Amino acid sequence: MNATNRNSCNNPTRPDPSITPPPPPPRLARPRPPPQLRSSNSSRRARAGAAEGAPIRPRQSSPAPAPPPIGKRGEMRGSSRRPVAVVMAWVRRQPPKVKAFLAVVAGMAALVFIRFIVHDHDNLFVAAEAAHALGIAVLIYKLTKEKTCAGLSLKSQDLTALFLAVRLYCSFVMEYDIHTILDTATLAATLFVIYMIRFKLRSTYMLDKDNFALYYVVLPCAVLALLVHPSTSHNIVNRICWAFCVYLEAVSVLPQLRLMQNTKIVEPFTAHYVFALGVARFLSCAHWVLQVLDTRGRLLTALGYGLWPSMVLLSEIVQTFILADFCYYYVKSVFGGQLVLRLPSGVV
Repeated sequence: MNATNRNSCNNPTRPDPSITPPPPPPRLARPRPPPQLRSSNSSRRARAGAAEGAPIRPRQSSPAPAPPPIGKRGEMRGSSRRPVAVVMAWVRRQPPKVKAFLAVVAGMAALVFIRFIVHDHDNLFVAAEAAHALGIAVLIYKLTKEKTCAGLSLKSQDLTALFLAVRLYCSFVMEYDIHTILDTATLAATLFVIYMIRFKLRSTYMLDKDNFALYYVVLPCAVLALLVHPSTSHNIVNRICWAFCVYLEAVSVLPQLRLMQNTKIVEPFTAHYVFALGVARFLSCAHWVLQVLDTRGRLLTALGYGLWPSMVLLSEIVQTFILADFCYYYVKSVFGGQLVLRLPSGVV
Protein backbone atom coordinates (compact mmCIF):
# COMPACT_ATOMS: atom_id res chain seq x y z
CA MET A 1 0.00 0.00 0.00
CA ASN A 2 1.43 3.32 -1.03
CA ALA A 3 1.54 6.57 1.02
CA THR A 4 -1.51 8.10 -0.66
CA ASN A 5 -3.80 5.24 0.19
CA ARG A 6 -2.38 5.20 3.66
CA ASN A 7 -3.26 8.84 4.31
CA SER A 8 -6.83 8.37 3.01
CA CYS A 9 -7.35 5.45 5.29
CA ASN A 10 -6.07 7.39 8.30
CA ASN A 11 -8.33 10.49 7.51
CA PRO A 12 -11.63 9.08 6.26
CA THR A 13 -13.43 12.52 6.54
CA ARG A 14 -10.98 14.42 4.33
CA PRO A 15 -12.40 14.83 0.80
CA ASP A 16 -10.52 13.56 -2.10
CA PRO A 17 -9.12 16.50 -4.08
CA SER A 18 -9.39 14.57 -7.26
CA ILE A 19 -13.21 14.41 -6.99
CA THR A 20 -15.10 17.67 -7.91
CA PRO A 21 -18.12 18.45 -5.66
CA PRO A 22 -21.57 18.82 -7.27
CA PRO A 23 -22.89 22.41 -7.77
CA PRO A 24 -25.26 23.82 -5.06
CA PRO A 25 -29.01 23.79 -5.82
CA PRO A 26 -30.44 27.10 -7.12
CA ARG A 27 -32.15 29.47 -4.57
CA LEU A 28 -35.85 29.88 -5.10
CA ALA A 29 -37.27 33.46 -5.02
CA ARG A 30 -39.38 34.14 -1.94
CA PRO A 31 -42.91 35.26 -2.93
CA ARG A 32 -43.90 38.82 -1.75
CA PRO A 33 -47.06 39.07 0.35
CA PRO A 34 -50.03 41.07 -0.95
CA PRO A 35 -50.25 44.81 -0.03
CA GLN A 36 -52.70 44.20 2.81
CA LEU A 37 -50.33 41.73 4.45
CA ARG A 38 -47.37 44.06 3.87
CA SER A 39 -49.12 46.91 5.68
CA SER A 40 -50.05 44.63 8.56
CA ASN A 41 -46.48 43.30 8.70
CA SER A 42 -45.09 46.84 8.75
CA SER A 43 -47.47 47.80 11.56
CA ARG A 44 -46.39 44.72 13.52
CA ARG A 45 -42.75 45.64 13.00
CA ALA A 46 -43.53 49.20 14.12
CA ARG A 47 -45.18 47.91 17.29
CA ALA A 48 -42.30 45.56 17.90
CA GLY A 49 -39.85 48.42 17.42
CA ALA A 50 -41.82 50.60 19.83
CA ALA A 51 -41.73 47.82 22.40
CA GLU A 52 -37.94 47.59 22.01
CA GLY A 53 -37.55 51.39 22.32
CA ALA A 54 -36.73 52.07 18.67
CA PRO A 55 -37.92 55.43 17.30
CA ILE A 56 -41.03 55.32 15.13
CA ARG A 57 -41.12 57.48 12.07
CA PRO A 58 -44.44 59.41 11.94
CA ARG A 59 -46.70 58.88 9.01
CA GLN A 60 -46.91 61.78 6.62
CA SER A 61 -50.47 63.12 6.44
CA SER A 62 -51.92 65.05 3.56
CA PRO A 63 -51.78 68.84 3.98
CA ALA A 64 -54.92 70.55 5.39
CA PRO A 65 -57.01 72.54 2.92
CA ALA A 66 -56.29 76.26 2.86
CA PRO A 67 -58.87 78.49 4.62
CA PRO A 68 -61.07 80.69 2.46
CA PRO A 69 -59.69 84.14 1.71
CA ILE A 70 -60.58 86.92 4.09
CA GLY A 71 -61.84 90.29 2.90
CA LYS A 72 -60.75 93.74 3.97
CA ARG A 73 -63.13 93.92 6.92
CA GLY A 74 -62.32 90.48 8.31
CA GLU A 75 -65.24 88.75 6.60
CA MET A 76 -64.78 85.48 4.72
CA ARG A 77 -65.47 85.80 1.06
CA GLY A 78 -68.38 83.74 -0.07
CA SER A 79 -69.88 83.50 3.44
CA SER A 80 -73.61 84.18 3.58
CA ARG A 81 -74.77 86.80 6.08
CA ARG A 82 -78.30 87.83 6.88
CA PRO A 83 -79.34 91.15 5.32
CA VAL A 84 -80.43 92.49 8.71
CA ALA A 85 -76.99 91.75 10.18
CA VAL A 86 -75.32 93.50 7.25
CA VAL A 87 -77.51 96.59 7.69
CA MET A 88 -76.93 96.68 11.46
CA ALA A 89 -73.18 96.37 10.95
CA TRP A 90 -73.24 99.24 8.45
CA VAL A 91 -75.27 101.45 10.79
CA ARG A 92 -72.93 100.65 13.68
CA ARG A 93 -69.96 101.95 11.69
CA GLN A 94 -71.56 105.32 10.99
CA PRO A 95 -70.77 108.48 13.01
CA PRO A 96 -73.33 109.73 15.59
CA LYS A 97 -74.70 112.46 13.31
CA VAL A 98 -75.44 109.97 10.56
CA LYS A 99 -77.12 107.65 13.09
CA ALA A 100 -79.32 110.51 14.29
CA PHE A 101 -80.28 111.37 10.72
CA LEU A 102 -81.12 107.72 9.98
CA ALA A 103 -83.24 107.56 13.13
CA VAL A 104 -85.22 110.63 12.04
CA VAL A 105 -85.72 109.19 8.56
CA ALA A 106 -86.86 105.85 10.00
CA GLY A 107 -89.29 107.64 12.32
CA MET A 108 -90.77 109.67 9.47
CA ALA A 109 -91.13 106.54 7.35
CA ALA A 110 -92.90 104.79 10.23
CA LEU A 111 -95.27 107.76 10.62
CA VAL A 112 -96.14 107.67 6.93
CA PHE A 113 -96.76 103.93 7.13
CA ILE A 114 -98.98 104.29 10.19
CA ARG A 115 -100.94 107.11 8.57
CA PHE A 116 -101.87 104.87 5.64
CA ILE A 117 -102.90 101.83 7.69
CA VAL A 118 -104.57 103.51 10.70
CA HIS A 119 -107.63 105.61 9.89
CA ASP A 120 -108.82 106.39 13.42
CA HIS A 121 -105.88 107.98 15.19
CA ASP A 122 -107.42 107.42 18.62
CA ASN A 123 -106.54 103.76 18.12
CA LEU A 124 -102.88 104.75 18.33
CA PHE A 125 -103.40 106.08 21.84
CA VAL A 126 -105.20 102.89 22.81
CA ALA A 127 -102.35 100.85 21.30
CA ALA A 128 -99.84 102.92 23.28
CA GLU A 129 -101.66 102.18 26.54
CA ALA A 130 -101.88 98.50 25.59
CA ALA A 131 -98.11 98.38 24.96
CA HIS A 132 -97.49 99.98 28.36
CA ALA A 133 -99.79 97.46 30.02
CA LEU A 134 -97.99 94.63 28.21
CA GLY A 135 -94.66 95.86 29.55
CA ILE A 136 -96.01 95.90 33.10
CA ALA A 137 -97.39 92.39 32.56
CA VAL A 138 -93.84 91.28 31.70
CA LEU A 139 -92.65 92.80 34.98
CA ILE A 140 -95.34 90.99 36.95
CA TYR A 141 -94.32 87.70 35.34
CA LYS A 142 -90.69 88.36 36.28
CA LEU A 143 -91.58 89.19 39.88
CA THR A 144 -93.92 86.25 40.42
CA LYS A 145 -92.01 83.52 38.57
CA GLU A 146 -88.36 84.40 39.10
CA LYS A 147 -88.86 85.90 42.59
CA THR A 148 -86.39 88.71 41.95
CA CYS A 149 -86.58 92.43 41.22
CA ALA A 150 -82.92 92.83 40.24
CA GLY A 151 -82.53 95.41 37.50
CA LEU A 152 -85.81 97.21 38.23
CA SER A 153 -85.98 100.80 39.45
CA LEU A 154 -88.43 101.35 42.28
CA LYS A 155 -88.16 105.11 41.79
CA SER A 156 -89.22 104.81 38.18
CA GLN A 157 -92.26 102.80 39.25
CA ASP A 158 -93.10 105.44 41.87
CA LEU A 159 -93.02 108.16 39.20
CA THR A 160 -95.18 106.02 36.92
CA ALA A 161 -97.77 105.51 39.64
CA LEU A 162 -97.72 109.24 40.44
CA PHE A 163 -98.41 110.49 36.93
CA LEU A 164 -100.99 107.74 36.34
CA ALA A 165 -102.85 108.72 39.52
CA VAL A 166 -102.86 112.41 38.54
CA ARG A 167 -103.96 111.60 35.00
CA LEU A 168 -106.69 109.32 36.29
CA TYR A 169 -107.98 112.15 38.50
CA CYS A 170 -107.97 114.54 35.53
CA SER A 171 -109.75 111.94 33.43
CA PHE A 172 -112.53 111.62 36.01
CA VAL A 173 -113.14 115.36 36.41
CA MET A 174 -112.45 116.51 32.83
CA GLU A 175 -113.28 113.65 30.44
CA TYR A 176 -114.45 110.09 31.04
CA ASP A 177 -113.72 107.68 28.17
CA ILE A 178 -111.80 104.52 27.27
CA HIS A 179 -108.57 106.16 28.46
CA THR A 180 -109.94 106.21 32.00
CA ILE A 181 -110.42 102.44 32.00
CA LEU A 182 -106.95 101.83 30.55
CA ASP A 183 -105.31 104.16 33.07
CA THR A 184 -107.12 102.42 35.93
CA ALA A 185 -105.86 98.98 34.87
CA THR A 186 -102.32 100.27 34.31
CA LEU A 187 -102.25 102.02 37.70
CA ALA A 188 -103.45 98.87 39.50
CA ALA A 189 -100.71 96.80 37.85
CA THR A 190 -98.07 99.42 38.68
CA LEU A 191 -99.12 99.50 42.34
CA PHE A 192 -98.77 95.71 42.47
CA VAL A 193 -95.23 95.97 41.06
CA ILE A 194 -94.36 98.59 43.69
CA TYR A 195 -95.74 96.35 46.45
CA MET A 196 -93.68 93.37 45.26
CA ILE A 197 -90.45 95.38 45.04
CA ARG A 198 -90.88 97.26 48.30
CA PHE A 199 -92.05 94.41 50.53
CA LYS A 200 -91.92 90.91 49.04
CA LEU A 201 -88.63 91.08 47.11
CA ARG A 202 -86.83 93.75 49.08
CA SER A 203 -83.69 91.61 49.45
CA THR A 204 -83.09 91.53 45.67
CA TYR A 205 -83.63 95.27 45.13
CA MET A 206 -80.53 97.13 43.89
CA LEU A 207 -80.71 100.10 46.24
CA ASP A 208 -77.14 101.27 45.58
CA LYS A 209 -77.69 101.26 41.79
CA ASP A 210 -81.08 103.00 41.91
CA ASN A 211 -79.55 106.31 42.99
CA PHE A 212 -81.47 108.82 40.84
CA ALA A 213 -82.79 111.73 42.94
CA LEU A 214 -86.53 112.13 42.34
CA TYR A 215 -86.60 115.85 43.13
CA TYR A 216 -84.53 116.41 39.97
CA VAL A 217 -87.61 115.56 37.90
CA VAL A 218 -90.59 116.18 40.21
CA LEU A 219 -89.79 119.79 41.13
CA PRO A 220 -89.01 121.00 37.56
CA CYS A 221 -92.20 119.35 36.29
CA ALA A 222 -94.25 121.04 39.03
CA VAL A 223 -92.75 124.46 38.31
CA LEU A 224 -93.23 124.02 34.57
CA ALA A 225 -96.87 122.99 35.13
CA LEU A 226 -97.48 126.18 37.11
CA LEU A 227 -96.03 128.28 34.29
CA VAL A 228 -97.30 126.43 31.20
CA HIS A 229 -100.68 124.68 31.39
CA PRO A 230 -103.86 124.43 29.27
CA SER A 231 -105.94 127.57 28.83
CA THR A 232 -109.30 125.79 28.75
CA SER A 233 -112.46 126.45 30.72
CA HIS A 234 -111.68 123.86 33.40
CA ASN A 235 -110.64 124.60 36.95
CA ILE A 236 -107.11 126.00 37.29
CA VAL A 237 -106.10 123.19 39.66
CA ASN A 238 -107.24 120.56 37.19
CA ARG A 239 -105.38 122.24 34.35
CA ILE A 240 -102.16 122.40 36.37
CA CYS A 241 -102.53 118.73 37.32
CA TRP A 242 -103.05 117.82 33.69
CA ALA A 243 -99.87 119.64 32.66
CA PHE A 244 -97.95 118.08 35.57
CA CYS A 245 -98.83 114.51 34.54
CA VAL A 246 -97.86 115.24 30.92
CA TYR A 247 -94.43 116.57 31.92
CA LEU A 248 -93.81 113.88 34.52
CA GLU A 249 -94.68 111.06 32.12
CA ALA A 250 -92.01 112.31 29.71
CA VAL A 251 -89.20 111.84 32.26
CA SER A 252 -90.55 109.01 34.42
CA VAL A 253 -88.26 106.44 32.80
CA LEU A 254 -85.05 108.31 33.67
CA PRO A 255 -84.42 106.43 36.98
CA GLN A 256 -84.76 103.09 35.17
CA LEU A 257 -82.30 104.20 32.50
CA ARG A 258 -79.91 105.43 35.18
CA LEU A 259 -80.00 102.05 36.92
CA MET A 260 -79.25 100.26 33.65
CA GLN A 261 -76.40 102.68 33.03
CA ASN A 262 -74.92 101.76 36.42
CA THR A 263 -75.18 98.01 35.87
CA LYS A 264 -74.27 97.98 32.13
CA ILE A 265 -76.07 94.60 31.86
CA VAL A 266 -79.84 94.34 31.35
CA GLU A 267 -81.54 91.01 31.88
CA PRO A 268 -84.21 89.95 29.32
CA PHE A 269 -87.44 90.77 31.19
CA THR A 270 -86.32 94.27 32.13
CA ALA A 271 -85.20 94.87 28.54
CA HIS A 272 -88.62 93.73 27.26
CA TYR A 273 -90.33 96.12 29.68
CA VAL A 274 -88.28 99.16 28.67
CA PHE A 275 -88.69 98.32 24.98
CA ALA A 276 -92.46 98.14 25.50
CA LEU A 277 -92.28 101.62 27.04
CA GLY A 278 -90.39 102.82 23.96
CA VAL A 279 -93.04 101.39 21.65
CA ALA A 280 -95.79 102.99 23.74
CA ARG A 281 -94.08 106.38 23.63
CA PHE A 282 -93.59 106.18 19.86
CA LEU A 283 -97.26 105.31 19.29
CA SER A 284 -98.38 108.13 21.57
CA CYS A 285 -96.09 110.59 19.78
CA ALA A 286 -97.38 109.36 16.41
CA HIS A 287 -100.93 109.92 17.66
CA TRP A 288 -100.28 113.59 18.41
CA VAL A 289 -98.22 114.28 15.28
CA LEU A 290 -100.77 112.71 12.94
CA GLN A 291 -103.62 114.50 14.68
CA VAL A 292 -101.89 117.83 14.11
CA LEU A 293 -101.18 117.01 10.46
CA ASP A 294 -104.71 115.83 9.70
CA THR A 295 -106.37 118.82 11.36
CA ARG A 296 -103.83 121.16 9.72
CA GLY A 297 -102.93 122.70 13.05
CA ARG A 298 -106.47 123.16 14.38
CA LEU A 299 -105.73 120.67 17.16
CA LEU A 300 -103.16 123.04 18.58
CA THR A 301 -105.76 125.77 19.01
CA ALA A 302 -108.21 123.23 20.47
CA LEU A 303 -105.70 122.41 23.20
CA GLY A 304 -105.45 126.08 24.12
CA TYR A 305 -103.31 129.07 23.38
CA GLY A 306 -99.79 130.04 24.28
CA LEU A 307 -96.98 127.57 24.81
CA TRP A 308 -99.10 124.66 26.01
CA PRO A 309 -99.78 122.94 22.62
CA SER A 310 -96.11 123.13 21.72
CA MET A 311 -95.09 121.77 25.13
CA VAL A 312 -97.37 118.77 24.68
CA LEU A 313 -95.71 117.85 21.39
CA LEU A 314 -92.26 118.58 22.79
CA SER A 315 -92.90 116.30 25.79
CA GLU A 316 -93.90 113.43 23.51
CA ILE A 317 -90.88 113.91 21.27
CA VAL A 318 -88.46 114.16 24.21
CA GLN A 319 -89.86 111.02 25.78
CA THR A 320 -89.53 109.15 22.48
CA PHE A 321 -85.92 110.21 21.93
CA ILE A 322 -84.98 109.32 25.53
CA LEU A 323 -85.89 105.70 24.80
CA ALA A 324 -84.75 105.62 21.16
CA ASP A 325 -81.10 104.86 21.95
CA PHE A 326 -82.01 101.96 24.23
CA CYS A 327 -84.49 100.56 21.69
CA TYR A 328 -81.74 100.57 19.06
CA TYR A 329 -79.46 98.40 21.21
CA TYR A 330 -82.43 96.21 22.16
CA VAL A 331 -83.27 95.48 18.51
CA LYS A 332 -79.59 94.89 17.77
CA SER A 333 -79.36 92.41 20.66
CA VAL A 334 -82.51 90.55 19.59
CA PHE A 335 -81.35 90.14 15.99
CA GLY A 336 -77.93 89.07 17.26
CA GLY A 337 -79.47 86.27 19.34
CA GLN A 338 -78.21 87.63 22.67
CA LEU A 339 -80.43 86.98 25.68
CA VAL A 340 -78.66 89.48 27.93
CA LEU A 341 -78.38 93.05 26.70
CA ARG A 342 -75.01 94.71 27.29
CA LEU A 343 -74.97 98.48 27.05
CA PRO A 344 -71.83 100.42 26.15
CA SER A 345 -70.83 103.46 28.17
CA GLY A 346 -72.84 106.61 27.64
CA VAL A 347 -75.88 104.97 26.06
CA VAL A 348 -78.54 106.06 28.53
